[in-house]
Amino acid sequence: MNDTPSIVLPPDLLPRDGRFGSGPSRVAVDALSDLAATATSYMGTSHRQPTVKRVVADIRSGLGELYGLDGGYEVVLGLGGATAFWDVAAFGLIADASVHYVCGEFSAKFADVASRAPHLGAPTLVSADPGSAPIPTDPGEADVAAFIHNETSTGVLAPFERIGEALVVVDATSAAGAIEIDVADVDVYYFSPQKAFGSEGGLWVALMSPAAIARVGEIAASGRWIPAFLSLQGAIDNSRKDQTYNTPALATLYLLERQVRSVIANGGLRWAQDRSSTSSNHLYRWAEASSFAEPFVTDRRFRSPTVVTIDLDASIDAVTVSGHLRTNGIVDTESYRKLGRNQLRIASFPTIPTEDIEALTSCIDFIVEAM
Repeated sequence: MNDTPSIVLPPDLLPRDGRFGSGPSRVAVDALSDLAATATSYMGTSHRQPTVKRVVADIRSGLGELYGLDGGYEVVLGLGGATAFWDVAAFGLIADASVHYVCGEFSAKFADVASRAPHLGAPTLVSADPGSAPIPTDPGEADVAAFIHNETSTGVLAPFERIGEALVVVDATSAAGAIEIDVADVDVYYFSPQKAFGSEGGLWVALMSPAAIARVGEIAASGRWIPAFLSLQGAIDNSRKDQTYNTPALATLYLLERQVRSVIANGGLRWAQDRSSTSSNHLYRWAEASSFAEPFVTDRRFRSPTVVTIDLDASIDAVTVSGHLRTNGIVDTESYRKLGRNQLRIASFPTIPTEDIEALTSCIDFIVEAM
């Protein structure tokens, strides 16, 4: 498709902001303006000095408030994003073997990391087809039960629960900051901030229980070789000093801290979940009422409030629809590349107002009618 759109959307139909990506996701314009104002006081300054360490401290205390952490739970930060955390966990959290509850690309990737670690036993996989979620089962002899809270590749909200003695480790990358949980149900709840928290990537954050922290200490003391960059004990030690092991992206820290503060000020996770659910429910209702669309996730129990996947009729090419949207300034509605479906994938994080979601569906209707 060339730079001139073959279908021009009426200006009064367009959303105020056309960013609907599932990650990286929308960063608030006013947050970027606030960041720019720190050009000479924060950006480009040492991450070992109080100016930056205060931001890290505010992230840790803010997340503690947001999730009601007590009883020895700690907020730990490291670099490399949730993808790096899989390697971190393989070195420093899984003692012998893990069980993985798989329902899409990202939950499968953690299982793949564990399967390739030469010092670990073969992981057990409990899988469900894309668009559904596995039901938690007894982890058996596994010492880590690895779940995903929200599978970004498929738009599935997956259940997790504590069964047996295994540590409950939950990938929360597209759930954290938008979906309520009882933190007592998990031992590690880890995520990257470039989705619901409206920040940039390159950072992982983990809410860790005393049991998880103790496990990390045991493995660190066991003599297992662990690269310093992937040392979970090192991340814990540095986080207690309100810093990261090596140089972080200061913009990522600033934007994360600002969004944590914003969610708390607006009413916490209940507010964020309600805001995301209002938007996602509009999308699901719109698809169910449409003559050319339907929700990919058919079981309402598993429908994500933050990442909505919509199948289109075979007569309507989703790539073409997304292309027309993109040339009109509405971007990142394409489906996950490896899923291979005729599908739109739309984020409904709390950083995206429902009014923009409603405008988006009107734009899709206009394009399909004009095709």
